[in-house]
Amino acid sequence: MTKALVDQGFKKTVMDHGQQVGIEVEVAVRNPADVGSIPQPKRWIVEQTNGILMLHRRLVRDYEHRTASAASRVYWAISDRMSRILTSTSTPAWRGA
Repeated sequence: MTKALVDQGFKKTVMDHGQQVGIEVEVAVRNPADVGSIPQPKRWIVEQTNGILMLHRRLVRDYEHRTASAASRVYWAISDRMSRILTSTSTPAWRGA
């Protein structure tokens, strides 16, 4: 990882840590003139990915004891999503038609 995008609330601690490990940290700044809930330019991509991951039951809670096991579940969920996109299958087979 060479660059990270962070929210305004975590900018100090994350920027300090990123500087220590050699990662460029960019703070997503909200336009003060905006009123209400407006998606930030890159943040919606992260939110969409988290939403896709939450469709898989094992990723809703932190069941895994090892980080390698949790990472493998994330790869499995993203691979499932990519295969459904490539095959034009919108609904997982286990949910029925």
